[in-house]
Amino acid sequence: MHVLTIGAAGMLGRKLTQRLVQMGELAGKPLEALTLVDVVAPDAPEGFDGHCRLVAADLSAPGTAAQLIQSRPDVIFHFAAIVSGEAEADFEKGYRINLDATRDLFEAIRHAHAADGYFPRVVFASSIAVMGAPLPYPIPDDFHATPLTSYGTQKAITELLLADYTRRGFFDGIGIRLPTICIRPGKPNKAASGFFSSILREPLVGQEAVLPVPDSVRHWHTSPRSAVSFMIHAASMDLSKVGPRRNLSMPGVSATVGDQIEALRRVAGEDAVKLIRREPDPDITRMCEGWAPGFEAKRARELGFVSEDSFDDIIRAHVEDELGGMP
Repeated sequence: MHVLTIGAAGMLGRKLTQRLVQMGELAGKPLEALTLVDVVAPDAPEGFDGHCRLVAADLSAPGTAAQLIQSRPDVIFHFAAIVSGEAEADFEKGYRINLDATRDLFEAIRHAHAADGYFPRVVFASSIAVMGAPLPYPIPDDFHATPLTSYGTQKAITELLLADYTRRGFFDGIGIRLPTICIRPGKPNKAASGFFSSILREPLVGQEAVLPVPDSVRHWHTSPRSAVSFMIHAASMDLSKVGPRRNLSMPGVSATVGDQIEALRRVAGEDAVKLIRREPDPDITRMCEGWAPGFEAKRARELGFVSEDSFDDIIRAHVEDELGGMP
């Protein structure tokens, strides 16, 4: 099994690589080669005895996609993207990275398929941002995608392309609509939803965090641990069971900010909660009004995708994976 991960230096890309190396296999086949790609060269995973190629490359640069698939990887995980806030602030960059580069990848695979029958599994990290208000709660699987951000639009267009290239037989594709990842480790990124993680991550290590929205804001979450499991399951499962609707909304936990804070209180105590400082931001609050409050995710669950059952579990996953079981 040869795996190509695009966006491998990002948080989910790193965690996916770690999990694959620990497993030593994918879809019942031994993991023999990794190609890890990002705009900065990813780090080599520890404990991997197979061939590992580390590549610093911009997928949107001409010819890059064709070069990356020359070795004909069996599975391609595609994480590479700029996040919601940055895609909204820089219109041209958002479309170049989030849409044009992905189309280049799909086209490179199509040409390789025509040349020698190359037919990889493509697992695309999509987003619940493909949905836009007004939204029901919970959102059913057949709800129409009407994104209200450039980022969501770029993901939605890519979902359509993935379904069409799969229908035409160029590759075996599946799009995974990831919930907001919480708690995201490390430093905050430019995602507009970053405060969902920061109001938990920082207090868990004794640092102050700013909350810009009311406690009543409700959203859909999953842990990095579950997000990686989604991608691996998507790479391993029999996609004939998915049918032509190749883009799936993943399971998760629907919670208000108030629910998050109460979970933090139960897991880490009152001292952690006191480190949250409320600084209302009307602009961010308005953005939140268009975000998904929660999904049925019935199809995904029936196909074997599993997430946490409570926000307490999401916080505990972060404590176990990032803080060594503390506090």
